[in-house]
Amino acid sequence: MAGASMSGGAGASAGGSAGAGMSGSSGASAGGAAAATGGASSGGSAGKGGTSGTGGTSGGAGAAGAAGSGKFVGNITTGGQVRSDFATYWNQISPENEGKWGSVEATKDVMSWAGLDAVYAYTKAHGTLFKQHNFVWGQQQPSWLGALSAADQKAQVEQWIQLFCARYPDVALIDVVNEPTHNQPPYMNAIGGAGSSGYDWVVQSLKWAHQYCPSAKLLVNDYNNIEYGADRDNFIKLIKAVKAAGAPLDGVGAQAHDAYKLSVSTVQTNLDAVATQTGLPVYITELDVNEANDATQKIELQNLMTLFETDANVQAITLWGYIVGQTWETNTGLMTASGNMRPAMQWLVGSGYLLK
Repeated sequence: MAGASMSGGAGASAGGSAGAGMSGSSGASAGGAAAATGGASSGGSAGKGGTSGTGGTSGGAGAAGAAGSGKFVGNITTGGQVRSDFATYWNQISPENEGKWGSVEATKDVMSWAGLDAVYAYTKAHGTLFKQHNFVWGQQQPSWLGALSAADQKAQVEQWIQLFCARYPDVALIDVVNEPTHNQPPYMNAIGGAGSSGYDWVVQSLKWAHQYCPSAKLLVNDYNNIEYGADRDNFIKLIKAVKAAGAPLDGVGAQAHDAYKLSVSTVQTNLDAVATQTGLPVYITELDVNEANDATQKIELQNLMTLFETDANVQAITLWGYIVGQTWETNTGLMTASGNMRPAMQWLVGSGYLLK
């Protein structure tokens, strides 16, 4: 999740994760409904013990198969909502802010599921893959956690993951830990700290996610890991360590916010190094091109999408917003709210990459 403007934290270095402070896209705070157009939002604020889901308990494999066999190209909610045109272009959806713990449980034991319920209901109605973003992060976490003992913090993190998985059993993919090399959560030591692996807190998070969401593909997501050598190497070190410690892990996430600033060959070299050295597929999780010039944006998006679509190490691609004026970075929008497309979006629609 990108972000120099992240709510509640110092700005991340270039390419960080998109937080609640995105321009034109206010995060769904606790209790805020993200009503999907054409999809009823079932759920709202409920006591912490309530786990009745919106979509039954059919297995995750069925959800994964619904979107076809090609690499999915997905996107995120817009201003806390799923736009009525979403399924026209995208076959996977991530909640921009609605899935972050601080949005769901801003008040202890009061769960505001409405935003996630709307996204989940939309995926059920349209056969769209649901990718959760995220479980454990150093930003946008409940502020009340700081007053708890370490034992209580650990119990609360586990319960958050358990309740999510019980409510959304068909979630296809999860960014379990977000930005672990840049933004560690304040409760890191309560859930394992460094431990024997150096990253036991990541290992524990993944184990809980697998325990409670056994059908979902589990990812560790970070930024700058396919752009810059030092970030790449730190990320590879972490992934190798958690795998060696027995953590269940199905892929790695590369946000790719800064990828357009670099040559395609540099991005490919770093991407392939991550895949080869970790032995895991790469998911592009937050792709955007922050260019005001239409022609430049088109060229840069075309170059990156072509790379990601043709590189066998890339499993799938998620873009980080598409509506002008409602994306995290100022100039990353691809079309206006009324449907006027910038050249990059026109190219993408005609590329054959969408809705495979």
